[in-house]
Amino acid sequence: MSLPFSFLDWLVIAAYLFLLVAGGWIFTPRKTASARDYFLAGGTVPAWLAAISVLSATQSAATFLGGPDYGYHGDLTYLSGNIGGLIGAIFVAHIMIPRFYAIKATTAYELLTLRFSEKATRWAGGMFLVGRVFAGGARVYLAAIALAMVISGTVDAGGIMIAAAVLVIASVLFTFVGGLKSVLWNDLIQFIVYLGSAIAVLVFLRLSIPASTGEIVQGLMQTPEGVNKLRLFDFSLDPSHPFSMLGVVTGLALLYIANAGMDQDTTQRLLSCEDARTGARSLYLSVFATVPVVGMFIVIGLLLYVFYDRPDLMGGATAIAGNEFGGEKISIFMHYILTQLPAGLRGLVTVGICAAAVATTNSALNAMSSVLIQDFYRPWRETRGSVEEHHFVQAGRAGMGVIGFAMFLMAIVSFYWQRYTEMGLLEFALQVMVFTYAGLIGVYFTALFTRRGSTGSVIASLLIGFVTVLLLQPGIAGTLGLPAVLLGLSFPFQLCIASLVAFCVCAVVPGEAPRPVPA
Repeated sequence: MSLPFSFLDWLVIAAYLFLLVAGGWIFTPRKTASARDYFLAGGTVPAWLAAISVLSATQSAATFLGGPDYGYHGDLTYLSGNIGGLIGAIFVAHIMIPRFYAIKATTAYELLTLRFSEKATRWAGGMFLVGRVFAGGARVYLAAIALAMVISGTVDAGGIMIAAAVLVIASVLFTFVGGLKSVLWNDLIQFIVYLGSAIAVLVFLRLSIPASTGEIVQGLMQTPEGVNKLRLFDFSLDPSHPFSMLGVVTGLALLYIANAGMDQDTTQRLLSCEDARTGARSLYLSVFATVPVVGMFIVIGLLLYVFYDRPDLMGGATAIAGNEFGGEKISIFMHYILTQLPAGLRGLVTVGICAAAVATTNSALNAMSSVLIQDFYRPWRETRGSVEEHHFVQAGRAGMGVIGFAMFLMAIVSFYWQRYTEMGLLEFALQVMVFTYAGLIGVYFTALFTRRGSTGSVIASLLIGFVTVLLLQPGIAGTLGLPAVLLGLSFPFQLCIASLVAFCVCAVVPGEAPRPVPA
């Protein structure tokens, strides 16, 4: 299948590449003297920029492609997940961020050095690296789906490999020299492109539907299938529903706590502000801004449902919906982009997907490199004699190359993983994060709320949290003959169970000389 990309589409893509190069040149610091400057932008980032960067880093290609897909097949319940986000933000802003600033942390895991030992910090940092490679690679894969269609005209393994390599290389190049400071300002550019392209396609799609807004709303509330697609809250107690209110206030709240307070990719931005209050304010801003941004992508999906499945609202005729490209399954939004958008707008939306991917990937690269260098390499190197601070800046740049390659490999693995599980794009992106978050939640809750635990129990907790999530995967749970109630658990409930197990394992040991973290 050949792509209908025109000269105008390629012109838009070329303009985006020029914007990236220009932004990289303008916003890259000409001198980065210390690791703190490189990894935390010298602690001078304003709240609004940190908030946009957090939003840009978390709203990846999974949202761009998965949000419309969720709206097309489902309803608005994904938006209710932001209640869990607010619960998580309140916890992190009042419990965790002040403690990070009190110890002048560069990474989220230095807190564990004070509470347990350097070895515990390294294990937690290592678990983050594994989890972020999982999640970052999965997000690269999701963006590579779109880019593969442009580059190679296919979404098979070969096309995904080429597209993933392009995205990772571009992200490394734009992060390499300036560190977090260049990442933050480039995140702003990416966010504007990302948001602008989504608004453009939303307007075009709405104008393609002849029905009035009132008729569309009524048609979504009362579908021929008897489903209310404008339902916002799911009050069912079914553990297979990931965005039920029970899942939102439990597992999704824990997911947001882990993402903002225990995942260096997000925490790094909150630590780059002037003080704890500014960092907390940036977190709240990002949570509130998430609602209209994600809501827009869900609404695109609802309108796609009208466009493809509701001839009564389309004047009697609808376009033919498809979910394949070159013999491979794709999202309904990607099908719409390829078959319905006019020249220029098609290129702009493709650029928006790439912008989401680059913003997510370069932030992950910098965050993982900061943990790799600050928590692993620096302690090892300093035991072998003093060295100039700039040495660690250079080491951070080298670390990004290593991590970029690992994310590339994970993107290829994700190609096969997602097809095997047949999960939706949003659920798949969130699911891979749960594996390492469970152990981190167990360890941090032990450190923050008890005087128990030891380095050994920290290590055991991190490993058992990972293994518990693995055992709760439907295929494995069924093979092991686990109780029926555990066979169809959605990821929020998997996270709750695994976090509780990890907490019990970590807190079971009294500890030799427990040291409470500063309040």
